[in-house]
Amino acid sequence: LSLKFGDIGNLKGLVIRFLLTTSYYQLSVQNWFSLHRLQLLYNHSVQATFNATGIHAPATYSFHCEHVSSLQRYDALLVPSSANDLSKLWEVTFIDFQIQGFNVQEGHFAYAKDCASFFSPAILMGLVMSLILLLVLAYALHMLIHLKSLDRHYECKASPAYFAQMKDNDMGDEKEPLRSSGNESYELRNQQFGKIYI
Repeated sequence: LSLKFGDIGNLKGLVIRFLLTTSYYQLSVQNWFSLHRLQLLYNHSVQATFNATGIHAPATYSFHCEHVSSLQRYDALLVPSSANDLSKLWEVTFIDFQIQGFNVQEGHFAYAKDCASFFSPAILMGLVMSLILLLVLAYALHMLIHLKSLDRHYECKASPAYFAQMKDNDMGDEKEPLRSSGNESYELRNQQFGKIYI
């Protein structure tokens, strides 16, 4: 697949050539295409060659990637084929790159296989958060299962011993002097029998 740009500045007859192959894989039971090399030609000769890594898709699909580049910050899917040629002097970056070598119908790309990995940082963060929430849920279920019944607590409060304890606490309040003008009198308070004045 060749993209011909013609003369651009000092570059006479600039051409970007993609070398694609197709192969049949028994494991997936279908043909896959791969981009093996990218060549830069100008002045009617090959000036730079890059080996492509990881650019492949089923033959009925297209391949899409946000960046296909020779730069390390974009994962360097294009690697200079040799240290002896001029590939080291070139920095090649395709933005919003999409390619389909075979089975092109009506001039439109087929469904695209994206180059994004299955374990991108966002996906890994989602998995970690899911694991944390799962641990919190498991701890909450563990606490609910081992929750003790409150029946014994209510029985203790309803028992006579509880009221006897309350009665002991209030013994100091049963006898209380009444303030009057002349005589000293006491008021005996009992919750069961009412009030008695002496």
